[in-house]
Amino acid sequence: MRSRHLVTPIRLLAIAAIVLFPHLGLLPNFGYTLPILLLVWLSLKQAGETFASIGFSFRSITAKAVLVGSLSAVAILGVMQLLVFPLLELFVDFESAEVGLYDFLRENRIQFLIMLVMGWLIGGFYEQIVFHGFLFTRLEKMLPGRQATVLAFALAALLFGAYHLQLGAAGALNALVVGVVYLGLFLAFRRNLWASIICHGVYNTLAMTLIYLGLLE
Repeated sequence: MRSRHLVTPIRLLAIAAIVLFPHLGLLPNFGYTLPILLLVWLSLKQAGETFASIGFSFRSITAKAVLVGSLSAVAILGVMQLLVFPLLELFVDFESAEVGLYDFLRENRIQFLIMLVMGWLIGGFYEQIVFHGFLFTRLEKMLPGRQATVLAFALAALLFGAYHLQLGAAGALNALVVGVVYLGLFLAFRRNLWASIICHGVYNTLAMTLIYLGLLE
């Protein structure tokens, strides 16, 4: 008989680990991804679910998800860079994040290509699976009332933005807004993560390419 009394504690532990563990610096580079994915898998297993239950299955990818995800990435990047940030900068002075990301990407082509791959693996796959597949649906199950989905949506978006605070205020705001788009795609595609994964991966690719070419500051 499955230990149902363990589901909630493991679920809470997984949510806390997703948000906090990567920022503790206990593992080098992106070493936090494997233990967190293991914890997510354990939480799903205890609840009688799989990764397919939260919208991730290689069998569920569709041409429509690829097309809509790609076009959404182009649209949201354009809106953020050409409209949202120029307007906000009239009133707010965003300090540059102390991560050296731009200089790092521009140093040489090999580092740029490595970051493109990581932009897909960590941004496209890892973050979408753990945040918008797992964290959002766990919050939705835990929150009471008819507005559980709305509340979980808002909380997941805020946590996704806060998760990116190491990129500075502008980076966190950007993550908050595009996170809403990713989560919206997840729901629009009947809780299939592929449109969100493609959107995030393409968004990262476009942004890093523009940075590498010196077209995005």
